[in-house]
Amino acid sequence: MNEIEKKHRKTVYIMGVTLIVCIFSSFLLGRYPVPLGELMGILGSKLGLSIEKFWTDQMEAAVWNIRLPRVVMSVLVGACLASAGASYQGVFQNPMASPDILGASAGAGFGAALAILLGASSVGITIGAFAASLVTVALVFTVSRHARGDRVLGLVLAGIMVSSLFQSGTSFLKLVADPNNQLPQITYWLMGSLSGAKWSDLGFVVLPVLIGLIPLLLMRWQLNVITMGDDEARAMGVNAPRVRMGIVICSTLVTASAVSVSGMIGWVGLVIPHMMRRLVGSDYRFLMPASMLGGGIFLLVVDNVSRNATTSGIPIGILTAFIGAPFFLWLIMGKGDHYEH
Repeated sequence: MNEIEKKHRKTVYIMGVTLIVCIFSSFLLGRYPVPLGELMGILGSKLGLSIEKFWTDQMEAAVWNIRLPRVVMSVLVGACLASAGASYQGVFQNPMASPDILGASAGAGFGAALAILLGASSVGITIGAFAASLVTVALVFTVSRHARGDRVLGLVLAGIMVSSLFQSGTSFLKLVADPNNQLPQITYWLMGSLSGAKWSDLGFVVLPVLIGLIPLLLMRWQLNVITMGDDEARAMGVNAPRVRMGIVICSTLVTASAVSVSGMIGWVGLVIPHMMRRLVGSDYRFLMPASMLGGGIFLLVVDNVSRNATTSGIPIGILTAFIGAPFFLWLIMGKGDHYEH
């Protein structure tokens, strides 16, 4: 391992430590204060340690039932969106690729809006968003299979077309929704928020998230190879079309999982991979874990701002746009092209 690789590995380790610090700091922030000692006691007791109770029931409820699910959800959603963005940018060789490129976000928005219109519970809304997201991407694959010319380009164009179709469907559902109850709920969901994160939501998405994230980590060296072109990949014994399809499927799965529980959160999957390229370069051996960690850190920090800035909280999708758009402008106007392979 050369000095540059050692430096990048060290950067990834530092980011891991930073994420842990951010997680513990997040427990201490909120309208209801929980001192560090009480926090450690609550977490230790929940992990099975024999600790005499010296904290209040309100503190325990705030930490275990409200903050912990929200903190874990923030990290998972951020990691999913950032890793999906990094994967899509590599697979499609397009620095503007983002997690919603194949219509997963548009499908989730339509599914959630339809579930709200039908009077579904919060769990039903999550299931509806997840199912519609997968159906949307399946439709994109079906359309692209019949497209002429380059398969990758056909996949992207099909994604744009199907996304537009489902966005129109969501607009229609908003038009016919009850303006007093259903329309505000649909609008708020589409803004993106983690304020209602519960253990049931985590239980629903943790399996598909792991099914998607673990292969992305394991295939990161193959992603390096396919970015050099199909001929070079074939010479190195890598089946580029198969690997590309596997990465797209895993990235779509984690995107669908994230969006189904968080709503529409933009810019994370576009900005974070570019930020990480500034830190660790374009080698996916380091870029993929760095993107996962960076996405988790970014969304956790933004969510902390969201829940502490005002009494009612600011939808997180608004904050990520406020932060992401100017930062992305700074990135593309900076010196040097950091999207190199």
